[in-house]
Amino acid sequence: MVPSEPGPCMIRGHARADKRLHTRTIKALRQRGGEPLLPERDTSGCRMCVLPRSWPYRSPTAHDAKHMLEFGHLTHMGLRRDLNEDTYYGDGELGLWLVADGMGGHTCGEVASALARETIVREVRAGAPLAQAIRIADEEIIRTSRRRSDTVPMGTTVVAARVQDNHFEVAWIGDSRAYLWREGRLAQLSQDQAPVQEPATTTEQARTHPLRSVVTQALGVTDPTHLNVATTNGELKPGMQLLLCSDGLTEEVDDSGIAQALADADCSAQECVDSLIAAALDGGGSDNITAILVRCH
Repeated sequence: MVPSEPGPCMIRGHARADKRLHTRTIKALRQRGGEPLLPERDTSGCRMCVLPRSWPYRSPTAHDAKHMLEFGHLTHMGLRRDLNEDTYYGDGELGLWLVADGMGGHTCGEVASALARETIVREVRAGAPLAQAIRIADEEIIRTSRRRSDTVPMGTTVVAARVQDNHFEVAWIGDSRAYLWREGRLAQLSQDQAPVQEPATTTEQARTHPLRSVVTQALGVTDPTHLNVATTNGELKPGMQLLLCSDGLTEEVDDSGIAQALADADCSAQECVDSLIAAALDGGGSDNITAILVRCH
């Protein structure tokens, strides 16, 4: 289990990346004025990321020691933001991974995403189903915003995955996404809860749509009685990969680019994630970027 410690990372660009961070990532940062810090082995972890960045985590699930789960993880504030409002969590023993993207157009997006993370983790540990944990997080963020007397409610999207035995469940609110890599093909599991996800809107049109950053559902913003926690589930077999990410990745890297990274069998899960973040930076890094990749062996 990886302990959670909320709070923003004070190191520029969440740069507690280890020495395995791709040269391509470093080059992309330096070309845009950033200077990544590559410290000696540091297991304290980034307080925003809550996961140690010094090694990819491998662990058997609590239910099935035959299948090994490996995951890689990284968040970056991007090249046009002064604050990283994304946060994420991963626990191989609990079988829970999530990405939350605080809404930049609202106050305290980083507080909303951290609250979502803490509430969902707490409720899942207490035995709550994933969708119920997300609903409770919505209520918690709304209560906190009211106590703070915020003029504009704070909000966040979230995508979360649970793996138990040989099965997975994915639940989401907003436009943070989940993908499944299976038999050499990439499939988007989640559907963006956004106005651009209309039948007449193609994938390419959605990427350039003026309302592409608008969501119809968000934790802390949508009333609990109208919250639609979307879910999907399936079997997780060796060779499959689950990718959770914020829209900072999918705004800059299309599905073919994601598939290309996940198809590289010579890369570890962490190296694949590093490659995806680098590609998003190459594409412009217009938003905070977060990705978690879970591999089944």
